[in-house]
Amino acid sequence: MAPTTPTPPAPESGVAPESGAEAPRTFGRRKPPRHPLYELTKPGITGFVMVTAGASAHVAAGGAAGLWPMIHTVVGTGLGTGGALALNQVFEREFDARMQRTRGRPIPSGRISARAAGVFGTALLAAGILWLAVTVGVLPAAFTALSAVAYLWVYTPLKRTSYLATLAGAIPGALPALIGWTAAGGSAFDLGGWVLFGIFFLWQLPHVLALAWLLQDDYRTVGFFLMPPSDPDGRKIGRHMVFHSLSLVLLGFAPTLLGLTGWIYGAGATVLNLGMLAACMAAASDMSFDRVKRVFFASLLYQPLILALLLVDTRPLP
Repeated sequence: MAPTTPTPPAPESGVAPESGAEAPRTFGRRKPPRHPLYELTKPGITGFVMVTAGASAHVAAGGAAGLWPMIHTVVGTGLGTGGALALNQVFEREFDARMQRTRGRPIPSGRISARAAGVFGTALLAAGILWLAVTVGVLPAAFTALSAVAYLWVYTPLKRTSYLATLAGAIPGALPALIGWTAAGGSAFDLGGWVLFGIFFLWQLPHVLALAWLLQDDYRTVGFFLMPPSDPDGRKIGRHMVFHSLSLVLLGFAPTLLGLTGWIYGAGATVLNLGMLAACMAAASDMSFDRVKRVFFASLLYQPLILALLLVDTRPLP
């Protein structure tokens, strides 16, 4: 899952775009290799997805989700997410081997075979779907399966043909909100669940667009279309980041208006969303490496903070 897009940790290394030639050419630090099976699950992304599903379940239950249902939701979501992320690396192993930031991953580095990784990923994904179906219900299991399908068979091939991949990839990244919501007994048609989905959908777009600009040379090498085409100076991508962050400002207050959260969340979310908008506006006026990097790291900070606000200021059910 991309979750949802969905939210990845800072990449191991990156290449500055041509417009930022005077800026440093890399960001982040290369992490030492760990066990290949552990790396295949992308634990940073998986962890955030698990917390997103858990926070959504917490909100849906009015802060009164039971311990075991919460554990089952988080564990099942983590298994399914880790499996989908592993399978994505099987599907993209040839492209990963050609890009600077991904050539050290377990499959292209030769630390595990594609076949073994595929078996591992399939087993994890199936275990996660089955776990959720047995413990918390068919709906969260179905949303987990839908997220995997959207990530592996829509987003993954689409990013080699169309910029629409950026929007498509944000769908599986936001589906953990509905996994958690329905795991806590909420309906698939509840407005509250879809508001949370929308918040996590919109959050991903400035994040992914900033990353695409920072790593455009790497992505160009393998023909990934994660930014608007014909945009050498970044004007289009800057406008898109501003539009998406402005939409997030407007939607981010909705949980308080719906009575799902209190004013602590409402005020905190407004500050966070205006901060994201300011960072995107600054980058749009000058798409230098440093300014776009600030958007990327601001988006990394945004997700845990918005999740924390949801957890601490959920209102009890009437």
